[in-house]
Amino acid sequence: MKTLFKNFFIIFIINTQVTSYAMEITSSFNPVGAGARGEGLSAFTAIADDATAGTWNPGGLIRQEELIEFSFGFRGLHRTESHTMGDNPSANIDHSVSDFNVNYIGLVSTFEAFGRNMSFALNYQHLYDFNRNWAFPYNEFQDRFIRKENWHYEQTGSLSAIGLSYCIELIKPSLSFGFTFNIWDNDISPNHWKQTYNMSGTRKLGNFHNNADYNKTENFYFDGINMNFGLMWSVNYKLSIGAILKTPFNADVKHTIEGDSVDNETRNEKLKMPLSYGIGMFYKYSDQLYFSADLYKTHWDNFIYIDKNGNQTSPISEDDYSTSDIDPTHQVRLGVEYLKLNPNNQSAIPFRLGLFYDPSPEEKNPDDFWGISIGTGLIKNNIGSIDIAYIYRFGKNAASSTLKDLDFSQDVYENMIYVSVISYFY
Repeated sequence: MKTLFKNFFIIFIINTQVTSYAMEITSSFNPVGAGARGEGLSAFTAIADDATAGTWNPGGLIRQEELIEFSFGFRGLHRTESHTMGDNPSANIDHSVSDFNVNYIGLVSTFEAFGRNMSFALNYQHLYDFNRNWAFPYNEFQDRFIRKENWHYEQTGSLSAIGLSYCIELIKPSLSFGFTFNIWDNDISPNHWKQTYNMSGTRKLGNFHNNADYNKTENFYFDGINMNFGLMWSVNYKLSIGAILKTPFNADVKHTIEGDSVDNETRNEKLKMPLSYGIGMFYKYSDQLYFSADLYKTHWDNFIYIDKNGNQTSPISEDDYSTSDIDPTHQVRLGVEYLKLNPNNQSAIPFRLGLFYDPSPEEKNPDDFWGISIGTGLIKNNIGSIDIAYIYRFGKNAASSTLKDLDFSQDVYENMIYVSVISYFY
């Protein structure tokens, strides 16, 4: 979108056609896992003992005690983006979007073979969001030039993956290894985003008057595969350490462009997704009180969009990749869980709290995003559990490289609710 605005002055003079290559992810750039329990704790890499382990750390899949475990979860989101546009104060408007989706579906089977515990799992995970809806005026008064326009920019879509997981116990009972084979394909699960640009207004230069209109719609269809590799090490009864690596991959992107103001066309392009990895620690203070911590790194400096002519661009800054200045991001996540046990009916009520630093990649320096999570639920032995989590995530003065020629930035506030249900089968 930045490219669209930056070049619109040129469009007015020579009618240049503009195409954006932005992958404007509006959710966290660093999805780490799924499910209300893990999200409520925030740090789950070294725990990962339920059906969501395939997303957090597939090395923990065999830690579940049931033969078969089924899980599904939902997420509700409300995001507010508060804009500041120094060159156009009339556009300093709050924009909000809400969404509800299936966050996770998973099925895990654990068994023993060749003297070792093993697990197979099939899961679906909703990973990235693109939903955004901006509508604002753009006014400019400079000498004899007068410009009054109304802009509407809408983006919708998401990326998700179907995962096939396997885990094996390498050393009883302390060390296990697992992997998840992720399939990103729009024919199997939602892997598509859409950008729509609309502008109408008037421009006047001296006695010359012009009605300005611009309409363009771009669709992006995403297709690729990658792997998650995980290790889980139970150091002793109280301490566990987990590690996760998510491989980089080259995705095929089918890019269609249409509109009254552009030539309609279809392009076959590519998107290089970055490497990410993390380590986690879990400490069991007692049978009722647990602590966890995760550290993550994602190499957004190797996040590259390759157009039909082979030109390489950073989807974050929209600059040429060779000159783009994007740094990796580092996440820090902390969690605590307390279980209120009820021995009479073999149940427990958990209370969870998480704190996290979840930066978003940005030109020169990542944008700081912080958050807090709280969660609870009900665990019933031999039956299953239900969990709910609330997450508040916020960032100030973010996205300054978007429309940077217009002195743009935004404050972002996200409210998320996760609900998950897990059923045990023997």
